[in-house]
Amino acid sequence: MTEVLKYTQENNLLKWGGISGIAGSTIFIIVFIIVGVFVGADPIELDDWVTRFPEILTARVFENGLYLLSLILWIPTYLAIFHVLNKKALAPALFGTALGIIGLVIMATGALPHIATIPLSDIYHASGATPADRASIALMWQATWGVFDAILIAGLMFTPLAFLCLGASMANHDMFSKRASWLTVILGVAGLGAIGISLVNPASPSAAIVVFGLIIFHAAMSMKLIRISASNS
Repeated sequence: MTEVLKYTQENNLLKWGGISGIAGSTIFIIVFIIVGVFVGADPIELDDWVTRFPEILTARVFENGLYLLSLILWIPTYLAIFHVLNKKALAPALFGTALGIIGLVIMATGALPHIATIPLSDIYHASGATPADRASIALMWQATWGVFDAILIAGLMFTPLAFLCLGASMANHDMFSKRASWLTVILGVAGLGAIGISLVNPASPSAAIVVFGLIIFHAAMSMKLIRISASNS
């Protein structure tokens, strides 16, 4: 009876880890849709970041909240993958899982920039604000976004390393195909290149490669976890 209960719990772990990962990737895609439809492209002029903020505040709140939720939902997926991989490749599975979760946690610390920028917006749009005040607020706004961008890049740096470790642990595992292993390793190598470019040129959009890698990895591995759970039932 104890063995049956343990077996059932393990299958539930894989199933819910898979569902959580798919949900996280789906929500992240919704975030992109919100940005594309309601937020739009980044302004060219510095002041435009502040002047248009009240118009897109609601969209920003939804964007940031859903972004944070997707990061949270990806954590159980890493734990479920570790549960499968650790029996045959403990070291790379443990290192990859730890690096992946640390990266998500760092990214989560910068997930709610609107909380920092709302006070700046209020001061900027106050009736008594002078042109000099508004110019200063615009510079503070840029500096604030710079801090959040730095947090994002720092978190994304852990992701390719996590992919490489997990890909290596999948290489000789009978529950993961060679294709899954190679996909994870390729995402890791591409991510390292993208992060390298971002470190040299922070304005480069190359970090988006790592973000898309996160979406692809969690969606693909989550479906694999669900299939493993179903085959064990």
